[in-house]
Amino acid sequence: MVTPTTIFVPGFMQPGDAWGPVADRLGDRCRALILDHREHTFEGRLTEIAAAVAAVQSPVLLCGYSLGGRLALHAALRDPGRYTALVTVGASAGIEAPAQRTARAEADGRLAGWMETQPIEEIVAIWERQPLFADQAEALVEAQRAGRLRQDPRALALLLRTAGQGALEPTWERLHELGMPVLAIAGALDDRYREAARRIARAVPRGRAATVEAAGHAPQLQRPETVAALLLDFLDEHLGERVV
Repeated sequence: MVTPTTIFVPGFMQPGDAWGPVADRLGDRCRALILDHREHTFEGRLTEIAAAVAAVQSPVLLCGYSLGGRLALHAALRDPGRYTALVTVGASAGIEAPAQRTARAEADGRLAGWMETQPIEEIVAIWERQPLFADQAEALVEAQRAGRLRQDPRALALLLRTAGQGALEPTWERLHELGMPVLAIAGALDDRYREAARRIARAVPRGRAATVEAAGHAPQLQRPETVAALLLDFLDEHLGERVV
């Protein structure tokens, strides 16, 4: 039997080790490969994902959070034969309405321009106060701060301009092309992305949505034990004969 590998893709303003609490709980049933990106463009990050997959000699489950989830969807659509299974966490397949996408791109461009003029401490302070993260405990916010402070403002701005929701074409109409099993996870308190997860699951041939109770936009940080259990159950269901 071959032990599968889960490749973890972090979200915006996250180092790879933000996935550590989930990866550490997989034990010896699944190898974990956590990406800590060096590239800060959409194409650069897809190249990094493809290179990581090419170096693995086992079935691959690709798992991405938020922006990382969108990247995972694009990676799987670009070369579906590389991936045995796919998991998204707190992710959407993009903004469909052209006017809304244009408005988001313009807003992201203004934010990117501001980031390029600010110290990382100011950027992180503003980022942490977003309503999207209001349900996170202060201790969790503090635990993430060191990783956020290691980010380069210019790299963040470049990533926002090339891989933000306003910059990318939506992939909703292409999700039916994904033949591998897909698990879409969202926090129960994250209404917008909970609905996006359900929609992703409906759009793919072999999809399932899962909700993590008492969690918002970052269930893998708020309830890592639950997300790890979901991943292991998903692996057992679809790769059971291969999992050691």
